Amino acid sequence: MSSVKKQLIVFDFDWSMADQDTDRWIFEVLAPDLRRKMKTLKDEVQWTDLVAQSLREANKRGVKREEIQNALRIMPFHPAMARGVDKLKTQDDRTTFLCLSNSNSVFISTILEDKMLTHIFSEIITNPADWEGELLKLRRRIDPAGPQHSCEVGCSPNMCKGEELEAFLSRNGQEYDRIVYVGDGSNDFCPILRMREQDLVLCRSHRGLSSRIAKEGAAKGLKPKIQYWAGAWEVEEIFATL
Repeated sequence: MSSVKKQLIVFDFDWSMADQDTDRWIFEVLAPDLRRKMKTLKDEVQWTDLVAQSLREANKRGVKREEIQNALRIMPFHPAMARGVDKLKTQDDRTTFLCLSNSNSVFISTILEDKMLTHIFSEIITNPADWEGELLKLRRRIDPAGPQHSCEVGCSPNMCKGEELEAFLSRNGQEYDRIVYVGDGSNDFCPILRMREQDLVLCRSHRGLSSRIAKEGAAKGLKPKIQYWAGAWEVEEIFATL
């Protein structure tokens, strides 16, 4: 790939940096019946609200803070991904990392601390969460009672990743020669529509984002180069060429 002076690498978290979905994983580990309930309610209740509701139910039945933290620490996270991002961050001062995720601040920070990767991201944009004793209180990034985003691409109500990416670029006042977006889900489609021809999308194969690219990319005028990957070791290889 051509040499660049400044690049931004944007990571989704679930199934992109990590090899699982944080929201689902903790209930699969700690309360499978709640995970089953979430599966039945996902079309009726907004997802972030549903996770918050499930966390309250888990707390009422006695699930402790330490149990949630331990479940997150054992969640699959490939060593190749850790190596790849750490090497690029520590050995290349051209590169800024941004996390743009529909998970939440506690889930992400717990995993990054466990993997010794807290130095990677300049900013983590996600749903806010805080411990209140043993209860993890989760809120939407966009308060349902306040102004809503204007996305028409299909972003969920709690966050428009496209608007968040553009806001990050605006408030940082930097022009990046290249943006690299690592994502997997259908909600990653909106931000990559706002990227340029010199940019790169690292799309995880056989998931929601790859489906939307195939079905809607050409019609929506998708501009960046697309490179598909299945395993974290492939991302590590690609990062070594940036």
